[in-house]
Amino acid sequence: MASNGNSPRAGETESSLEKIKRQLSSGSGRNLLQGPLLKRSETLRKWNERWVILDPTTGKMEYKFRRNDTAVKGTIIFDATSTITLSPVNFHGLPKYDSCCFYIGTPQKKDYFLCAETPGAARAWVSTLQASQLVLRAHKEAVNSLSGNGSAKLGTVATVVAAANSTAAEASKEIEAAMKISMRAALGLVSNKANEGQPDDLTIMKETLRVKDEELQQLAKELRARDSTIKEIAEKLTETAEAAESAASAALTMDEERRFACVEIERLTMEMGKHLESSQLKLKEAEANVLALSNEKEALLKQRDSALQEAHMWRSELAKARERAVILEAAVLRAEERARVSEADAETRAKDAAEKVRAATKEKEDLMAVVNILQSQVQRWSRGCGACN
Repeated sequence: MASNGNSPRAGETESSLEKIKRQLSSGSGRNLLQGPLLKRSETLRKWNERWVILDPTTGKMEYKFRRNDTAVKGTIIFDATSTITLSPVNFHGLPKYDSCCFYIGTPQKKDYFLCAETPGAARAWVSTLQASQLVLRAHKEAVNSLSGNGSAKLGTVATVVAAANSTAAEASKEIEAAMKISMRAALGLVSNKANEGQPDDLTIMKETLRVKDEELQQLAKELRARDSTIKEIAEKLTETAEAAESAASAALTMDEERRFACVEIERLTMEMGKHLESSQLKLKEAEANVLALSNEKEALLKQRDSALQEAHMWRSELAKARERAVILEAAVLRAEERARVSEADAETRAKDAAEKVRAATKEKEDLMAVVNILQSQVQRWSRGCGACN
């Protein structure tokens, strides 16, 4: 019942968390720093000048061939765990780039070697990149604290944001100092050229200084935009802290519900123990029944085996009887055939005998006729002889 009563609040907390996550993951679209850098090619080890643009909200550095190009040549992606440091070694090799090189090791296990125009510009880039890392780390810790995946406390976010703002302010000063150094060097070069009596070069340098001045003005605008971006990030993180407080309140409510659930679980565990005991008793009875059934099954199996043996014996006797019946049927058939043959032979013999009887009767009749004739002749002879006597 308690969980049903707190479900609307839990829904509001979840929606606020999603809102803060969306705010932290969405970029402001403003660039913190941009400018020319020398980038070493990964394959040819050749140094190429590129116009590099930094976006602190995503940890991404895009570079182009020239400033006014619209197409992006490539991207360098870093995060809070990336290695960003000034290099004590001059990767380029030319003396003018001493203390101007810095190194970036990205999560994609790619190494980037870059050179700025002056050591101050190199320090400004490294400081700004490290400040961006702090902002990215603050974003990550804020999101983790809201989602319950991290160990960050409420005060950590504000501390990290303050450190990021301080570092970014120092980076702005470094950039301005580097640009002033470049401007002084350019002015000194113009003065030397003017004293040497080369007006064409002077005109060229004036035009170059004018372009540099425009770039400085543009850079100042971008720095102001950067400051505005950092303020927006600070506001977002403040909202994140407020949301974290509401999340903590929701966590307390959830903790109460968890304790209630623990009590309910203990009660259910006791009931399950009782059910388990009764189930064990029933199981023992079932095992006894199973044992009796097993014995009965064995007896039935023995009876079945004996019945199968007897059935096999009777099947064998039946097969023998069938075999004898077949033999007797064959003998009967042979006897019937002999009887038919004998009957036919007897009929034939009877006919022959009848013919012989008829022939004998006729012969007897003929003989009787002859005998009668002879008797009459004998009688005549006797009467004749008596008369003679």
